[in-house]
Amino acid sequence: MHRPFLLLGLATAGTLVPLAVTRSSVDHYCYTQWEDVSAIDNAPYDGRFTFFRVRFEPSSGGFGGGFGRGRQDKKWDHDTPRAERHFMKILEELTSLRPKLDCGAIYAFGDPESFKYPIAYVSEPGYWTQTEDELKGIREFVAKGGFIIFDDFDARMYFNLEEQWRRAFPDLRLQEIPKTHPIFDAFFDIRDIPMPNGGYGPADWLGVFEDNDPTKRLIAVATYNGDLGELMEFSDEQFTPIPLSNDAYKIMTNYVIYAMTH
Repeated sequence: MHRPFLLLGLATAGTLVPLAVTRSSVDHYCYTQWEDVSAIDNAPYDGRFTFFRVRFEPSSGGFGGGFGRGRQDKKWDHDTPRAERHFMKILEELTSLRPKLDCGAIYAFGDPESFKYPIAYVSEPGYWTQTEDELKGIREFVAKGGFIIFDDFDARMYFNLEEQWRRAFPDLRLQEIPKTHPIFDAFFDIRDIPMPNGGYGPADWLGVFEDNDPTKRLIAVATYNGDLGELMEFSDEQFTPIPLSNDAYKIMTNYVIYAMTH
């Protein structure tokens, strides 16, 4: 077992440095990537800010052998629970959100419990599929003011994200987010930070605006050619460069602060 280290943000200096932390007590089991979905054990909503990860049935290309370990690659569960656990610790140190630190919440769009969480995170949208109930659910989630983060996909997988989005919102399109948008300085000033690429090629910010108008509400963001989840997951074991993990935390923090204040 490796000793956990997280990156603590110093808002006054605008930089992040390593910080050793102790594990929080876990009052229920935290689902871990690769496990059977029967292991999902969502704790009851208690009012604290909680990382909400969206589950879905992956397209046929999403079923694999779990890196040769005979396990199912469900795509939506990549980097869990370590990515969200690390990120919640960062938010606790930086902000007044007082997030839930042990486990996040995992629900499909449309589950009645999903509407208790203002921000949804969708991993690997290149394999995203939606049932009719899930299509209805994502529309209701957005209509109620929900904010969606799409992460971990490359240019090839963008087309499925776009197709699934248009199934739910035919009139709303993904477009580049102008660097003048308030999401780029909602907490950290990240206007000059390039989106860390996930090894896929040049990365960029995409978003969806109400009425396709960049001056109106930002509904969703997509890390085109990026993988912020992986940079957060491995930030405690030197598997990824510290500057890139720092940038991932800054970007995700801005996403959350923007969504919670707009």
